Amino acid sequence: MIPFGILEVKSGQLNVVYGISYETSDFIVDCLESWWLSKDTTFQHIKKLVINLDNGPQCSSARTQFIKRMVEFSDQNNIEIHLIYYPPYHSKYNPIERCWGVLESHWNGTLLDNALKVMSWTKTMTWKGINPVVKLIEDVYEKGVKLTKKAFGVFEKRLLRDEQLPKYSVVIQPRQDG
Repeated sequence: MIPFGILEVKSGQLNVVYGISYETSDFIVDCLESWWLSKDTTFQHIKKLVINLDNGPQCSSARTQFIKRMVEFSDQNNIEIHLIYYPPYHSKYNPIERCWGVLESHWNGTLLDNALKVMSWTKTMTWKGINPVVKLIEDVYEKGVKLTKKAFGVFEKRLLRDEQLPKYSVVIQPRQDG
């Protein structure tokens, strides 16, 4: 099983999504979309979403499929998205990494031999006194999906990259139709 975590920093709510195939750009964005839809009424007033990401290759600001899907997500939800990446070798500063450590300690050597057991154990851990929201995505994801340079150009034009840190700070504005 492939875990993906979303930590709502302000509330401390941890969301853990498990997949059954591969950690791809599509899996990551599907997890974000599912989480966002579940928060529709809670976050309807939000106009800007800041997402802190690790430096994994599947969510890199150079990953064409990831950027394409994030631009589409921004447009569909009419929300500005600011992607902020932790620099390489700085995962210790990323709160989600600490969540994984707490989960691993919680499992404490338990044999996790099926999806139900993994999800059940995950639901009983706590982060800042709160149990995580746990979900399973059973879609199968294709590895290696990418756009041609020409096709990606349309999406690249939509990005506002920081002049000092173009790989680590990227803003996506929703399309303003009309």
